[in-house]
Amino acid sequence: MSNKDQQQLFDNPPAWTEHWQGMPEYKMQDITPIRSLQIHFKTQADVVAFQQATGLRITSETKSLWFPLPTFGKGLPVDQVQGEVVQPRYPIFVISKGRWERRLTASALDEMGISYSIVVEPQEYENYAAVMDPAKILTLPFSNLGQGSIPARNWVWQFAEDCGAEKHWILDDNIDGFVRQNENKRIRERTSICFTAIEDFVDRYQRIALAGMNYRFLGGGAASDRIPPILVNTRVYSCILIDHALPHRWRGRYNEDTDLSIRALKDGWNTVLFNAFKINKQATMTMKGGNTDELYKEDGRLKMAESLRDQHPDIVKITQKWNRWQHHVDYSGFKKNKLIFKPGVVIPEGSDDYGMRLHVDADDQQREVSDDTENLFTGGDHANAS
Repeated sequence: MSNKDQQQLFDNPPAWTEHWQGMPEYKMQDITPIRSLQIHFKTQADVVAFQQATGLRITSETKSLWFPLPTFGKGLPVDQVQGEVVQPRYPIFVISKGRWERRLTASALDEMGISYSIVVEPQEYENYAAVMDPAKILTLPFSNLGQGSIPARNWVWQFAEDCGAEKHWILDDNIDGFVRQNENKRIRERTSICFTAIEDFVDRYQRIALAGMNYRFLGGGAASDRIPPILVNTRVYSCILIDHALPHRWRGRYNEDTDLSIRALKDGWNTVLFNAFKINKQATMTMKGGNTDELYKEDGRLKMAESLRDQHPDIVKITQKWNRWQHHVDYSGFKKNKLIFKPGVVIPEGSDDYGMRLHVDADDQQREVSDDTENLFTGGDHANAS
């Protein structure tokens, strides 16, 4: 869905505002500039003079500037959502291969104090055990099947079911942190709130098959984008909460996340993609290991698009974008899949920030903490959710 389409959803909000009741505050203001223009400099001395006069900094990478410097935008790396960790009620699994030296997702979860299991192939167990807590490692009963992550994903699904869980989280291993989006800023998470709030939201409804967080660089992010906190009935990938009642399993070799989302939607289920919480996922093919070496080399991008088109020729087309092959999915036919509350569910009115507030410490670093005396998020009633 384009940013323009999302802004239309934001500007016609009855649906999403109804469903977002009781969730953390979500505001995205329209701060489109009243005027933009090109400025030309004849000499480097002119650049320096302009910087001195405006207080702006211009580098060889600068493509545009705001004057004065805005308080909105991406948020500085030091911005953080802080607080006490409330463990997610559903188990989290990270599928990993060949990335024991750069365990981005595992490191992010460790930093947040969140429990998880990392799932590896047997020939790599010693490599992972040498650099992390072995108690967090699950070893697969197979290796090098040449089917990407599909066998591992299905093994995790069965493992989670055997443990008695009704749902499970499955995460890619190249997620370098989690983000809360609000007030036209994206603030790095240091708590479990992103998982807890999504679980609370999903458990209100009858047939949400998949839910998860959008990519930080997708679904808006430019200061002028007014996007809703959730998108309903679209693809969910890389960070997914899966309902075990879904009758499907992972299949194929490429685009497994999109394929599973489409099959669920065709069966009348819902999917929910969150813009209020996002993942800082590394772009495809930029990190060694995982599927990069096995699936995406040479003409892998085209094969990936063709595979999804062959699975769903009624709604998938192949296009070229950003100088590479892409698939394009038409999700418009799934608008009829309405979110349905579970019987007896009572949704509280207003916002619930789960005990957080924005705090500026002595170093002027913006962080979100709670109002208690230790500046920690206690979780309140959410700490005992089941």
